[in-house]
Amino acid sequence: MRSDRKLTVVQVLPALESGGVERGTLEVGRALVEAGHRSIVISAGGRLVAQLEKEGSEHLTWDLGRKRLWTLRHIPRLRRFLAEQRVDILHARSRMPAWICWFAWKGMAPESRPRFVTTVHGLYSVNRYSAVMVRGERIIAVSETVRDYILKNYPRVAPGRIEVIYRGVDPAAFPHGYRPSEAWLAAWQAQYPQLAGKKILTLPGRITRLKGHEDFIRLIAALREEGRPVHGLIVGGASADKRAYLRELHGLVHDLGLNEAVTFTGQRSDLREIMACADIVLSLSTQPESFGRTVLEALSLGIPVIGYDHGGVGEQLQALLPTGRISIGDQAALVARAGQWLDARPDLPRGHAFTLEHMLQATLALYKGLAEGAKPLDIPGG
Repeated sequence: MRSDRKLTVVQVLPALESGGVERGTLEVGRALVEAGHRSIVISAGGRLVAQLEKEGSEHLTWDLGRKRLWTLRHIPRLRRFLAEQRVDILHARSRMPAWICWFAWKGMAPESRPRFVTTVHGLYSVNRYSAVMVRGERIIAVSETVRDYILKNYPRVAPGRIEVIYRGVDPAAFPHGYRPSEAWLAAWQAQYPQLAGKKILTLPGRITRLKGHEDFIRLIAALREEGRPVHGLIVGGASADKRAYLRELHGLVHDLGLNEAVTFTGQRSDLREIMACADIVLSLSTQPESFGRTVLEALSLGIPVIGYDHGGVGEQLQALLPTGRISIGDQAALVARAGQWLDARPDLPRGHAFTLEHMLQATLALYKGLAEGAKPLDIPGG
């Protein structure tokens, strides 16, 4: 998106190691540079900094994400930087950095300060700490679920300040019908020979009680009892504080006699290839998710997804594969739908509206509209 006015945009987040927020920051930074704007990212650093800078953005290594008093020293520093660099847009993507941004921004003269944008990426706990995420002049919600969450829990927020911009995937990176390379397939088969000749059901997601791993394991048990040659693949790592839960899951697998039918891969960096080999991908989070990017990635690849019908996952399935929606915890319906799809795979649309290009165009249009609009004197909190 090119315009006559070149903007200076600062995005702020805790770090640039990995994750959806980090990926979105890089994507927006790249789009800004390609459109001729100046892109600056402030974070504590991380492995993605090299890619960010290679794609034309600038990076400042400031640790604004630590929840301690010492972090407040960055407020005057940031205020000076925003003024000296004549920043047009200040975009906060996480709570602690958003507080630093908020205090720095509030301390500037209204006629000369940048426009303040926040993105609500998750369904945060509702408290004063989280309320900073609805103090943007414009608030980006990553789904209608997030918009509803904001309006329900922060009634002082005017609906007109919220703009829903869905996260998106690049169809070129997740093309319909994608097949991994022969070299990858050979290595995969050598590492996991137990998958040969099986129908593969895959549950991506970190090891935590909220992701529905127990429901998934019981699904595999039920399908095996029906005589179906299925294998369950659990893809995701367990942090140190989740190791006890991982042991519980291994115990459940053992108790159900599924030691040869369920595989834990741990953390993987090749989820696209793994999902492309699946017959069905599952999303069984017991609490609603704000969006659920892996669901969209699987659907974009042409892999059917069965998911609990709530949150951003329910929104995506409603739009792209309505028959994939299952009421939360309805194990009988889950088993029945999986069985139906193993017998006859459903058709999926080859195109969809949840694209990276749409997300970037909408984000840059929001920046441009704010930068060219009148500056309000004050913005109420949530």
